Amino acid sequence: MMPLALADIGEEYTIKRIGGSAEVKKHLENLGFVVGGTVKIVTALGGNVIVNVKEARVAISEEMARKIMI
Repeated sequence: MMPLALADIGEEYTIKRIGGSAEVKKHLENLGFVVGGTVKIVTALGGNVIVNVKEARVAISEEMARKIMI
């Protein structure tokens, strides 16, 4: 298991765990990041990452990406 922030661009991964406070977990869940779901990094720009999750493209900070374990 590793944080999403360290994932390779263009590879598809399964989300295994989401860390952080209850508020952070709820925010990520609302964006589509759920355990068992798939996520794919599109690009990384200035510490932020753009990912495809549930047929949507979402930008998250590197700090948030470190809370998503794949």
